[in-house]
Order: sequence, then structure tokens, then C-alpha cells
Amino acid sequence: MTLQELAGQYSITGANQNLESSTYKGILDLAIDENNRVRAKWLINKTQEQFGYGFFKDNILVINFNYKNDNTTFKGVVVYKCISKDFLEGFWSEKHGDPNYIGEERAFRIDKLKEVVN
Repeated sequence: MTLQELAGQYSITGANQNLESSTYKGILDLAIDENNRVRAKWLINKTQEQFGYGFFKDNILVINFNYKNDNTTFKGVVVYKCISKDFLEGFWSEKHGDPNYIGEERAFRIDKLKEVVN
């Protein structure tokens, strides 16, 4: 798999970094910048935007992310294992999350989802 194959839009499902493992859904957009770094933007539950930059090596994608909530900036890191160019499986943690738990996330390329439905 190559870095350029990662670019695109993904549908995501995940579980938060807490005792309840509360779930969420959203969209992840991945783009490659001029320095071959990955630029990420999440839209969680249609309301919360998160942004990040990262790198890709040996089918592993690592992104440092951040978002604001009530004038507080939250920061964290997500690590995705790139199962294929259309499916990413990851885990994440943020600085102010419960350290006893780890978040989880799966990403499915939206173009491929449309092909399966049709």
C-alpha cells in the first residue's frame, strides 16, 4: 500500500475512551500535503470537528489530532493499521481521556461502500 492510496473520504465508527465505551459515527477525510504528510479532518456525530497531521510507514498511519470543546483544546494520537486501502482499523487516546481505557475506530472508504450498496 502507498501513501497516495490513503487519500479519500471514509465512514467511521468508534468507541470512546471511557468506561461506557460510548459509540460514535462520522466522516474522516484524509489528504496528502506537499511534504508527504497526512492531513486529517474528522466530523464526529455531524457536529464535532477534529483536525490532525500524521505520517505513514509500513501500512501504519499515525496522526496527532486536536479539537476544541467549550474553549478547551483537547489533543491526542490515533494509530491505524491499514488493512487495505479501503479499510483502516485503529485505536486512540487523548490527553484528558480516562487513562484506564483506549478508544477504538474503524474507517471504511466511502466509494467502496457505495459500490457494495449498489
